[in-house]
Amino acid sequence: MSPKHTRRRFLQATGLGAAALTGAAAAEQAPDAPNKPKAAPKLTLGLPTYMFKNYDLGQTIAMARRVGVRRICIRSNLLPLTATAEQIAAAMAKLTAAGLTAYGGGVIYMRSAQQLERAFEHVKAAEYKIISINVSPALLGALERKVKQHDVRAAIHNHGPEDRNWPTPQAIYEKVKKLDKRIGICHDTGHTMRAGVDPVEATRKTADRIYDVHLKDVDAATRKGHSTELGRGIVDLPGILRVLRGAGYAGIVGIEYEKHMDDLLPGLAESVGYARGVLDVLG
Repeated sequence: MSPKHTRRRFLQATGLGAAALTGAAAAEQAPDAPNKPKAAPKLTLGLPTYMFKNYDLGQTIAMARRVGVRRICIRSNLLPLTATAEQIAAAMAKLTAAGLTAYGGGVIYMRSAQQLERAFEHVKAAEYKIISINVSPALLGALERKVKQHDVRAAIHNHGPEDRNWPTPQAIYEKVKKLDKRIGICHDTGHTMRAGVDPVEATRKTADRIYDVHLKDVDAATRKGHSTELGRGIVDLPGILRVLRGAGYAGIVGIEYEKHMDDLLPGLAESVGYARGVLDVLG
């Protein structure tokens, strides 16, 4: 996709153009409405950390600071689920000293009862309030009991066409909509696109149970689609962010980039910059 086409799609998606400018001018001349609705909350960026699998915690912290993102989701490649309480406390102290915050943990795999138990022992020790997970459907009942016990939100991550259980947000929604509302969705927009589903529509249809977001761009709407820098692929990222904001989404928008994971910083910085530009236009 050419840069020219990308810019045009961005402008169209964000509603910029003659009609939008005319509307803005008219709004400036109109008197304030007495019951003007509250503005939608602004979206906050974060970093999921699977993409840092070739780096340690110190290197991850350094890159997060370089791109100016202060919230990260801690995965087992940075802090193993078997970590002791002392190791967890030391990792959190490093984050705090660097001006960063762990907004949650994951993606955590729970494919057996033993894995589920171990995961929640870790969650309790790390004091996470939200986790992104991949869980066996047979364990949903046990998961529901655990989120009630620990008052933790568990967001099931969709993994695209390779995942027969959770390929898309809709597949998750259908299985969790009658469960405790602390169980929801971690929407990976790239995997949704790779499954042949429009991520904007998926976001719109499941927004009330989306508790975490992995904002990812891909180069093809097929199983063979690959991660690319945000704005260079085919995912309508401005459309997704607009829907999230309109729905009052209060979670973190995690920037995920998995193209050059052994030389992550340049593409990550570009992706964060793109997302910030879109959010600035959305207001």
